[in-house]
Amino acid sequence: MIRWRRLAAMLLAPLMMAQSGDAPILVPDASQREIEIIYSFTGADLLLFGAILYPDRRAAERPADIVVVVKGPSQSVRMREKQKVAGMWVNAESMRYRSAPSFYAIASSRPVDRIVDERTRAIYELGLDSLQLSPIGSEPADVQSRFVKGLVDLRRRSGLYVEAPGAVEITDGVLYRARIAIPARVPVGRFTAETFLIRDGRVLAAAVREIDIRKSGFERFVAAAAQNHGVLYGLIAVALSVAFGWAAGAIWRRI
Repeated sequence: MIRWRRLAAMLLAPLMMAQSGDAPILVPDASQREIEIIYSFTGADLLLFGAILYPDRRAAERPADIVVVVKGPSQSVRMREKQKVAGMWVNAESMRYRSAPSFYAIASSRPVDRIVDERTRAIYELGLDSLQLSPIGSEPADVQSRFVKGLVDLRRRSGLYVEAPGAVEITDGVLYRARIAIPARVPVGRFTAETFLIRDGRVLAAAVREIDIRKSGFERFVAAAAQNHGVLYGLIAVALSVAFGWAAGAIWRRI
């Protein structure tokens, strides 16, 4: 339901703003439209910037806020909970999510809870506490909440989920910029950078830019081989392991 509300809000907003005749327009861009991952990749610093165009080139009557959300491709995730039984850690309960962003970073000019209310945050998924993760099953609300907190905490510690309140700088009410750290363990795929212009708790304008993160060189070849020729890739990997093991054993015997 929340996703349908969000889609309807984003589709209707331009129509409502066009009727008003005085709607601002966002012109966003990114320092890199493509990020290539090679063997020495240690992360990247993504700069998101742009301008707010007001009608008739008038300056804003009241200050507005900017929120930038960068999302990675959605993926299915299974979370498992560990329990200690007889001195050993074993798998206990688990929960699967149909759709969870592989990467999520939000930067804002102020804390998001001071910019919009809880309902608007849920519609636009503004903040880690507003993510719609689509769990599979009908577990009780407290169990779902526990697993969601575990997933968010795990990915936050890995640098894959980030919140940066106050990281968006707005100059003269027109130009804005924000930096998002892309970690070394970032997944590959097509990312989206959504920018929202918000004033008095209302989304006045929104714009999206796409960013491709992909492997390059030998890493790209290996990833493509594993994905497109899984059986052959597995056989070659086993054969190489056996060959390296035999070679290491032969060298050791000679020494």
